[in-house]
Amino acid sequence: MIEKIFESTLWNGRLFVILAVVFSMVGAIALFVVASTDIWHIAIKTFDVYFSHTHPEHFHEELVGVIIGAVDLYLMAIVMLIFSFGIYELFISEIDPAKHKGTDSKILQIHTLDELKDKLAKVIVMVLVVSFFKKALYTNYSSPLEMLYFAIAILALSIGLYFLHKGGNH
Repeated sequence: MIEKIFESTLWNGRLFVILAVVFSMVGAIALFVVASTDIWHIAIKTFDVYFSHTHPEHFHEELVGVIIGAVDLYLMAIVMLIFSFGIYELFISEIDPAKHKGTDSKILQIHTLDELKDKLAKVIVMVLVVSFFKKALYTNYSSPLEMLYFAIAILALSIGLYFLHKGGNH
């Protein structure tokens, strides 16, 4: 009797995972909203710049920087969504609407914790690549050695991406 109650309590304790699911979704929504707002503001600024026939100094760099920053935020939001879906499917239940004909997405099919970690790792690496690209835009290079370091960093990222995708089913 006590064993049955304990096992039932232990099994139902997995439902606390719903907190991670809900707050991951809230975090993802917040990131989507912030990134979209950034894109909206830079789009309005772009229209203002071109319709007023002004061209502020470093406008292109600002435009590219904001857009890359937004892409970075979108990728982080996707990480949160994948985490939320994966944790829900692993600990709570399969997501029934995802199984309907025509909506079956391979990215959201997560059957083991290792699959979840693999999917998250790939998106996180992409976040790091985009973040690196954004930082590279704003870096001033004062010597050839700094340019060499930058080239080596790009080579290292490329090799890392190659090996990351080599093992996947692409």
